[in-house]
Amino acid sequence: MKLIFDDQTFSFELLRTMGYAAFGGADVGECLSTAYRIEEGNFESWYEEWLKTAIRVHREAEESSKQGNKTSAREFYLRASNYYRTAEFFLHGNPEDKRILETWSLSRSTFRQALSLLDHHWEIVSIPYEDTELPGYLYLAGDQPGPVLIVHGGYDSTAEELYFQVVSSALERGYHCMVFEGPGQGSVIREQRIPFRHDWEAAVTPVVDYLTKRPEVISDKIALMGISLGGYLAPRAAAYEHRLAACIANDGLFSFQVGALAEALGINTSDKSDLSSPETENLIASIMAKDTGTRWGIENGQFTFLATNVEELVRKTEPFTLEGVAEQIMCPVLVCEAEHDHAFAGQPERLFQSLKGSKTYMKFTAEDSAEEHCHFGALKLANHRMFTWLDQVLNKN
Repeated sequence: MKLIFDDQTFSFELLRTMGYAAFGGADVGECLSTAYRIEEGNFESWYEEWLKTAIRVHREAEESSKQGNKTSAREFYLRASNYYRTAEFFLHGNPEDKRILETWSLSRSTFRQALSLLDHHWEIVSIPYEDTELPGYLYLAGDQPGPVLIVHGGYDSTAEELYFQVVSSALERGYHCMVFEGPGQGSVIREQRIPFRHDWEAAVTPVVDYLTKRPEVISDKIALMGISLGGYLAPRAAAYEHRLAACIANDGLFSFQVGALAEALGINTSDKSDLSSPETENLIASIMAKDTGTRWGIENGQFTFLATNVEELVRKTEPFTLEGVAEQIMCPVLVCEAEHDHAFAGQPERLFQSLKGSKTYMKFTAEDSAEEHCHFGALKLANHRMFTWLDQVLNKN
């Protein structure tokens, strides 16, 4: 689904940002005018132009707030949050770049200013995790006990972004929603410098522990959704956390091993020492220079895994497989697939085939206008289908 850019990565990230217009996170004209100002494939240009738009919209929010116009202020704050997130997206090539924390912090602060103007009941929560805490948001659809959907993202999303992608739809359907950031994500990697871990149950179990103590939650109706890389993380957690009543892999991911991805690009990863050779480093650099998707994938990987080079990134992602794990999942699982997924083609089917328990396969197609990774651009349809499945599994209606 080409949008403005010939560059696939830029086109997709524009679609992602603009797709949140259906949930108050963007305005189409703002996104298009910003995109037309960006130099194709230029990460700095992407940052500068989205930042300009974010700052302008943020100013409108502040002015509306001063005038007591809460509705307009809320709308502007929500869009500013999404635009700041988008501006920060390609900055991870230099983990010490001060703009990463500055721009991401503005995305979070403007979102929280919008939250203060929302009608929903919400709480900023901290989940005890090892010797620290994981940040999250608990949104309540009402004051009665009800089912709750835990939602986490993947390789690059933030807790604030997930309000647009899932939470708004969950609340409309009567689901409480718990969004959290785990190791490698959001503030956990940016502020606490805690990288991704493959045994994701270590992050999900404390969240379930927290929810079972909340009077608003029906403890046997706790479901989990993982998005993008979360399509591996959520099933991994469900294999060991058996209090979950359902699991949604959006989209399904059987393994996330950078070595296998690198092999597909012609990079030999069988000999780890070869990855640090000048010849291989030059090959990787040349591929990154030509392909923004590969460049971003490696840079973001090194940022979120705290890997100093590709060799270390390959090693740290080797445990990210559901081989010998998926068959241990006891709850019903929904595996989603995007027909033209540029990130994880073929992975959903591998996950589905490995499941031994109750399972459902849901394919989104170009005819649905939902063929892109995680169905961006068709989130209304995607959420309709996923929540219809969840209603049936939890006997909600």
